[in-house]
Amino acid sequence: MSRRRFDADSQAWWERLHGDEPTRSLAVAELHERLRREAAFHIRDRAPDHAGVLGGDIDDLATEAADGALTVLLRKLDDYRGESKFWTWARKFAALEALASIRRRIGHDRVGISRDPELALDVPDPARSAQELLESRELLQRVNEIIETQLTDRQRTVLIAVAVNGLSAADLADELHATTGSIYKSLHDARVKVRLGVSEPASGFQGRGA
Repeated sequence: MSRRRFDADSQAWWERLHGDEPTRSLAVAELHERLRREAAFHIRDRAPDHAGVLGGDIDDLATEAADGALTVLLRKLDDYRGESKFWTWARKFAALEALASIRRRIGHDRVGISRDPELALDVPDPARSAQELLESRELLQRVNEIIETQLTDRQRTVLIAVAVNGLSAADLADELHATTGSIYKSLHDARVKVRLGVSEPASGFQGRGA
């Protein structure tokens, strides 16, 4: 890969993200944290308009947005040409994913969920009608089915460990002897499969992907 020249800070990011391990993993982890903080800023900025929906889930939404932003950014990293500073370029991904996370939450996630998987379908939302509660239960059942049948073992492990149990990507990477970047990639792919699976009819399932 040819060596590119940018301003000092952008050059440092470029070289670290293209560097050998563990330099690259440390850069990816640092970038994810900065993207998370940037996403949280945008979500909080819009929280007053959706306070009843977002509630106390801003940190979770920000992490989800950072996961998506990091995945897209790393995929487009070689498109960066240095017209603006690296962080100016990178933070736009967080802003876009933050808005997408809010839209998804408003449209699909208005249900109560227990941290205990055995109780996940039994958490009522008093503001919802009987029909809405039934639809919520069906949605959660569908999500559970997708997690069990459509995710790879790796994606399932990562999704449950990070999204459900709250383990950090760095700690999980250590446990699995993997890079932090690969954990974020598996997490993003798992979430995409769940979202796509929820939007499709049950008959549309075709078995586990890669």
